[in-house]
Amino acid sequence: MRVLTTFDELIAANGEVLGTGDWVEITQDRVDRFADATGDHQWIHVDVERAKEGPFGGTIAHGYLTLSLIPWLGDAIFRLETPGAKLNYGINKVRFPSPVLVGSRIRLTVTLADVAALPAGYQITLKHVIEIEDRDKPAAVAETVVLLLP
Repeated sequence: MRVLTTFDELIAANGEVLGTGDWVEITQDRVDRFADATGDHQWIHVDVERAKEGPFGGTIAHGYLTLSLIPWLGDAIFRLETPGAKLNYGINKVRFPSPVLVGSRIRLTVTLADVAALPAGYQITLKHVIEIEDRDKPAAVAETVVLLLP
């Protein structure tokens, strides 16, 4: 677990891979609960029998489910304990190169892609790559932006 406690440590880590997490299985229960939470019950995600005959041979996780796991997966990799508020500011880029079949295992790698000083604090850009075990293409690649306001 990488812990950054000062802005100097943060600046020194600019460009570094902060770490890679453990593999986590994507279960049908998780996909179903996400479908219930979002109202997205498309058959490719929740109809196990119909999806067997679909393009992927089974149900797949929602892309936004995969994206939503970034904070949880990231908590096992690094922590920002810098002074002040930490605010999600946005997402610059998101791509879903490969579907996540239910039963697959995924893991996250996080890179501190940029640290920029602002009049009110710092803006950091984090690159997240969610890979799928035994697959060449990742499930998701996302660049998130966080404001650190001391």
